[in-house]
Amino acid sequence: MRLEHFTPTYMVERIYDLTVEDLKAHGIRAVLADLDNTLLAWNNPEGTPELQKWLSDLRNGNIEVIVVSNNTTKRVAKAVKPLGVEFVSWSLKPLPRGILHVLRTQHLKRSEVIMVGDQMLTDVWAAHGAGVRSVLVQRLIASDMWQTWLNRSIEKQIKKIVFKAHPQLKWEKSLRDN
Repeated sequence: MRLEHFTPTYMVERIYDLTVEDLKAHGIRAVLADLDNTLLAWNNPEGTPELQKWLSDLRNGNIEVIVVSNNTTKRVAKAVKPLGVEFVSWSLKPLPRGILHVLRTQHLKRSEVIMVGDQMLTDVWAAHGAGVRSVLVQRLIASDMWQTWLNRSIEKQIKKIVFKAHPQLKWEKSLRDN
């Protein structure tokens, strides 16, 4: 395990700040998104009008959104059904399994995909393992599901080390700023 495994390619404040124009400028055809606290607040399974607009903008721009989640199939299917997006559940992040499955089944090149998530220990690490670029976003709300508590406490220490080793990393408003 090396520090680079946890270092995101980009850091953008929120997933909704990823615009069609910026994604296309980076050659992105598909956004792989973590579910809880990245795409949806874990305690707001209905999402927000802002999420609906963002998904609509990406659809209109021919950019696919696919959820890659460690959650159960039942949980993810219920959450994404109103959003109309495909998903991979039980992805086993930080293993690259879920991301590689999407690349294979959707016939996408690594350069056409970006993995977006709110955790270095799962989302960023899985992206590195799969050989795709990663976007670390700030979590949508301050609280997490109980299962995430241990990851957050470990990640807090890793973030200090990563940010010290890479002082150029900072939260941006868009991919354009990276």
